[in-house]
Formats: sequence, C-alpha cells, structure tokens
Amino acid sequence: MTRTTPPRPVDVEAVLPALSAHRRTATRLHPRHGATKAEENSLAGPLLWPADEPWPVCTAVHPKGTGHRLDDVRLKRRILAEARGRDFSDQERRTLDAITPGRHAPDLRDEDPLPLLAVAQLYARDIPDLVGPEGHDLLQVFWCPFEAHGPARTIDVVLKWRRSHQVGDVLPDQPEPPVAGREACVPTRCVLHPEQVIEHEYPGLLGEELQDALADWEEGLLDEQEDDDDPHGSSEPQNYATYEEYEAAMTRARAEEAYEVTYMGDLSIAPGWKVGGFASWHLTDPAPVDCTVCATPMPPLLTVDKWECDGGSRSWLPLEDLASTDNPDVIDPDVIDPVGVHLGRGLMRIHTCPTDPKHPHRLSFQ
Repeated sequence: MTRTTPPRPVDVEAVLPALSAHRRTATRLHPRHGATKAEENSLAGPLLWPADEPWPVCTAVHPKGTGHRLDDVRLKRRILAEARGRDFSDQERRTLDAITPGRHAPDLRDEDPLPLLAVAQLYARDIPDLVGPEGHDLLQVFWCPFEAHGPARTIDVVLKWRRSHQVGDVLPDQPEPPVAGREACVPTRCVLHPEQVIEHEYPGLLGEELQDALADWEEGLLDEQEDDDDPHGSSEPQNYATYEEYEAAMTRARAEEAYEVTYMGDLSIAPGWKVGGFASWHLTDPAPVDCTVCATPMPPLLTVDKWECDGGSRSWLPLEDLASTDNPDVIDPDVIDPVGVHLGRGLMRIHTCPTDPKHPHRLSFQ
C-alpha cells in the first residue's frame, strides 16, 4: 500500500518566494509492520547479504553479556500490540512478567566481537534521494545495539554500500547479537513505502531578513485566527447534566477549532524515518556537520526518528492512515511509532559527504 503525504496547508513559497532557494527533496520511508524479502527495502532485514561475505561485527570493548534478548523485545511488542484495547490474559501477564533484562549472554566477554544488528536496507531504484558512491545502488545500515561507543557513549553505525546485481547466493541464516543494551535500540521488522516530498530549511538557518518575514507572517495568521468566532461558543455558559455530555461538547468544539499552521510544524521538515532532506535543530542550536576528510558540509543521508507523526506534526500523517480511522483525533499507535527505536532524545541523523560518500560518516542527535 502506498502512503501519500497530504498537500501542505499553505504554499509557503507563494507567500515568501525567497524560500524557493531553501528547498530540498526528501524521501519519507513510511515504515509499517510487515515481513519482507532480501530483494526489498526494509527495516530489520532480511538483507541481500552475500553468503560468502563475513557479517560485520562490533569489536569495541564494552559490556556485552547483559541486556535484553532480541526475541524477548519482539515478543513483548507483539503481546502489547495484540492486547491493545483489552485487558491482558493471565498467560500474557505471566509472559510479560518473565521478560526482564539480565545477564542473558554471560559467556560473552566485553572484548568479544558482537554481530551487528541489521537496521535498514534501501534500494536507490525506489528512493530517489539515496545518493551513494558511483555505481552503487544499495545501502545496508547496521549498528551495535549498545549505546557505549566513543567519548560520547553513543551507538555505533556501520554503512555498507554495494552493487546489488553482483550479489550471488544470499546468506540464509543472518546473524544477530544475542542481547541489546536497550529495547529501544532494536527495530521492529517493517515494510517501507517510500514517498518523495519537498522540505524547506530549518528556520534558524535562514537569513535574518527571511526569519523576520516568517515571524511576521505567522503572527498575521495567529491574528486572523483570533479574530474568528470563538470555537467554544460566545453564548452564555451551558450546564451539562452529565460529565459525558460535557466531554462530548468539548470534543465537538475541539473539532471545530481552526488548525494553527506553523512553518516549523507544517511547512519545513517532514517527521519520521527519511532519506535526504534537511536537519532539524529543534532541541539545540544548529551545529555544523562537516566531513572530517575534506571539510565539506554533510547533509543528512538517513534520519532515524521515534515518531512517524506526533501531535505537533499531524498534518504530515498520510492520507491512507487518516482514511483508516473513524476518529481523526485517534491515530493508530503502530502508525505513530512503528519501529520502536528511540536514540538520543528521539532522533538520530546519519550524515555523509556529498563529495565522496565513502568518506567517514558522522552522526547528529536531537
């Protein structure tokens, strides 16, 4: 099933033509739960990995014998999803109570190599913003599922670019680490539905004159909305016989409220897992991410986001997901957070060098 981002509520380039110089395409990946084949785009595998090629491993020294079993993480998520909207059965409660972190791999020493976790497989044929080394059409992303690497104590990401047509026999039993440091380092297996959209640069990186023009425009929108009729009604206060009547009236009033469009929330940077596009710096000041080899500014290649869409970015929710619910105020939790990954404070970006994508990549977090 395709996923279609609704048209933006405002043509911001018509309002502020200078923003046309600050546009970039991005490919939203729209992950949704499902099984895939090695020849398809996916999160959490399986990968088109040659049978005769060694699987990548983490050789950093850090605690590796304790954590969460990957099978336990997946079982817990499956039980929670199946029980959504009802009480847990006794068997489900016993199973959940038994799922605990611990020394699940006590024989694994801190210095032992650990198979990396397959995170993403992306084909350039389906993802127009995926730009790699010349002649390479496939990106495979791995990480060590322990946030314990380097001075910053972050997750370690490995990128493998390849020419898919050169892969012969595919490795049938693909390795996994026996444990993960956190449940939120383990992606749920997902099918991808790539869709290219237009983004506009983070407001803090626009010129001062353009930032001022944006602020004036947003203030004008707010003034217009305040001049509209009070959505809660300007008549005398009403008395309600029951709390249910009051809640129903408030629900109707909220539904009638005008949606407050903002540049940052609706017109700038798409939420969710995506390839390309701009970086958001909503939690910190903007920071340069330059190549350590040639000093070229490095745009984001892949954004790993906790949310496909949250309360502040509902206008980005695909039309197909809106159509699947009778209540537009209730979004399927598997649409809000389909992958189950939460890195940094919710968002991680992998940056690559546009001059040479084989130069060392860098990470940034928000």
